[in-house]
Formats: sequence, structure tokens, C-alpha cells
Amino acid sequence: MTILSRTEQTGRSMVEMLGVLAIIGVLSVGGISGYSKAMAKYKLTKAQDQITMLLMNIRTAYATSPNYSGLDSETVVDYHIAPGDMISGSDLFGAFGPVDVAECDAAACGTLANASSLSSYFYIKMSNLGVETCMSLASSDWGSDGLAGLIVSNATNPFGPGNLPLDLSTAISACEGADGSKTSANITWVYY
Repeated sequence: MTILSRTEQTGRSMVEMLGVLAIIGVLSVGGISGYSKAMAKYKLTKAQDQITMLLMNIRTAYATSPNYSGLDSETVVDYHIAPGDMISGSDLFGAFGPVDVAECDAAACGTLANASSLSSYFYIKMSNLGVETCMSLASSDWGSDGLAGLIVSNATNPFGPGNLPLDLSTAISACEGADGSKTSANITWVYY
């Protein structure tokens, strides 16, 4: 008598495996998209926090001075006025790139500062911002405590405190540029 042995094979078919791979692919794309959006929001929040902390630290450091004479990025770095995560060697960098700080002069602060007392004003400038970042920062409410105005590099005129925060359509036109090109922009906050 011959006994036939039965071998039972178990496993997944090719169609089932392709289905599993398709599901993993869809979930991965969704996860990457969500992660990218979360990182962009994190960087924007970090930039806002950095500007706020830098502003408070400058005001604290110069609280007993009659003006902001001598204030520049080098001083901010040397005396650790900037938050630690902004200092890189002898330069200031925010979440999106270079940051410049200095007392106002006629070229930097334009019509926002009183020409007779420029040293009573200072500015914080973030450079090389993307259009979306520029729009978000320009339309954020920075309060009115000492804010003399906002200069967006692609706008034709600076924005005074009565015009801030910018509405979205104004922020779009200021950050995109007059010709609608989506080039990088700079934002300068002028404070007294």
C-alpha cells in the first residue's frame, strides 16, 4: 500500500501582495505629505518665536540706554543677546536663513523712523524667505508695542503700524513682487 503524502502550501498570492504594496504606498505618500506640512508649520512657529525672543532680549539689553547706538548683529552674537539656536559662529541665522540686526539708518528704515532720532530705532531683518513664508510672517500680528512698521523687500512702500497686520491679499502682492514673480523676499521689522 502506497501512502501519498500531501504537502500543503500556504502563503499569499501575487495579487494579495500587490494589494498590500499599494496600500503601503498610499499610506507612505500621505504620511510624507503630512510630515512636510508639519515641518513647515514648525519652522514658521520657530521663526516667529526667534524674532519675538530676539526683540525682547534687545530691549532688555538696551533698557538703560537712551538709544540703540552700536547695536548690530556682531554685538548681538558677542553678548549672546540672540537666542542660542540663532547663533552660528559669528553670524545670526533664523529658521529660514540669515538674520540681520542693527540700529536704524536712513537706508535701512526709510520713512518708518524719525529722521532726527534714527539711533532710537532698530531693525530685525530676515532674508531669503520663500513667498509662502513671507506671506505668513507679514500677515502675522506682531503687536503694536514699539513696532514702527514693516518693510517687505518686494513691496513699493513700507507698511506703518496702522496697516499691520497685513491682510492676505496685501501680503501676497508684497511678497510676490510687482510683476507677480515668486522670488525670495526679505522682511524687516522696525522697532523703537
